[in-house]
Amino acid sequence: MARSRPRSCDIAIRNATIIDGTGAVRRQGDVAIAGDRIVALGDLGAVSAALDIDASWLVAAPGFIDVHTHDDRAVITEGAMLPKISQGVTTVVTGNCGISLAPLVLNGTVPPPLDLLGDASAFRYGSFADYLKAFETSPCPVNVAPMVGHSTLRVGTMADVSRPANDAEIARMQDLLREGMAAGAVGFSSGLYYPTGRAATMEEVVALLDVLDGTGAVYTTHMRNEGDGVEESLEESFETARRAGVALVISHHKCEGMRNFGRSEQTLRRIDEARLSQPVGLDVYPYAASSTVLLPEFVDNGLRIIVTWSKSCPQASGRDLSAVAEEWGVSEREAAGRLAPAGAIYFRMDEGDVQRILGYPHTMIGSDGLPHDEHPHPRLWGTFPRVLGHYVRELGLLSLEDAVRKMTGLTAGRFGLVDRGILRPGGFADLVLFASDTIIDRATFEAPRQAAAGIALVMVNGEVAYRYGVATGAGPGRMLLKAA
Repeated sequence: MARSRPRSCDIAIRNATIIDGTGAVRRQGDVAIAGDRIVALGDLGAVSAALDIDASWLVAAPGFIDVHTHDDRAVITEGAMLPKISQGVTTVVTGNCGISLAPLVLNGTVPPPLDLLGDASAFRYGSFADYLKAFETSPCPVNVAPMVGHSTLRVGTMADVSRPANDAEIARMQDLLREGMAAGAVGFSSGLYYPTGRAATMEEVVALLDVLDGTGAVYTTHMRNEGDGVEESLEESFETARRAGVALVISHHKCEGMRNFGRSEQTLRRIDEARLSQPVGLDVYPYAASSTVLLPEFVDNGLRIIVTWSKSCPQASGRDLSAVAEEWGVSEREAAGRLAPAGAIYFRMDEGDVQRILGYPHTMIGSDGLPHDEHPHPRLWGTFPRVLGHYVRELGLLSLEDAVRKMTGLTAGRFGLVDRGILRPGGFADLVLFASDTIIDRATFEAPRQAAAGIALVMVNGEVAYRYGVATGAGPGRMLLKAA
């Protein structure tokens, strides 16, 4: 049945180039918004509006969904969320890599990589519901789709995470995860690469994933190995999700280390094969450098490493690890140990692999940004404009329509974000207006805290949150929860 056109609306975006998030060819038209919803698209010249916005030189697209973030604390404590809304992001998926702020209460030292979210004072939510309540009392300009992290559960239930969990510990983790699912978490994540998750067996992870049965929640994983063992880790991830009967997302897919440059041809072929028999997705960030905690075991001499933060030596932030090591007269591994607790940027990926993974049809876009780093990776501020400016406009790797689909409709569908990610009547009014001929990231490895160019307006749930370089102060963001 055709939807009748309204006679009036609250906001009308006029004469935009509409890219709707489905991958469909762009078209010219208007977007009418009433309250928090889109009510009409097309030629709406007969529709009056309380506010008209001329977008004749702009693209209107769904607000970008950052599928891979560590914004768990930021959405509560960093009210403006400028790194996200300044690049057109209207929804963030949190709790990735096995790291979530809840359910966990800590005192004293925070084990890496949980310290990416903050010190012990940040971990004060004994239940997932407590965390959700804290968000409701802290106005935020972006929506949040939260997940529960495996490492968070392990740290909260095990005195020693360097071993597999026993039956009693698994049962306790299941109870905590069950509470998170009942509260509305959209997924469960693991970080088997990290010391807090490394000792977990497949049986432990499958037992936890069994809690997701019937919820529609997804399983995302920072795999056990993204270097020499990347293909074996893919097989483990496929088998784990298949045994539990859940949908799988491979987080920030990459092939690390010079020996593995080019292996994305094989890994993507294997993902294609797996997709024939089970639901598998993946995400990527558009840079050939990663960023996480700085641990001596992660140091590979000969590759550039930038220190992003250090509690023991704050003045090292922003410096190359090699320069710090030379100044101290020690090896880079020893310097990394002295700097701990700390974070770093690691240059150990091939640009050809980044482009191949980015161009893969089923790849979603995520920043993996670390908002609490003193000298963050530029992906925190630049991911989405970099895709649209560098990889679409400058390199022609993707069409504009397909790039927007990877940032919006594809992700909303994968995570079950109802009425998000596509511009259509009845959908929520999360949208971004940007100039396709000028949009570009300005954040660099040397100066990472730079807002992108070309973002004209960002709207969340029908409210303008960012306009021409300025945050409005509005806090219309919502928790996007799974229905109980």
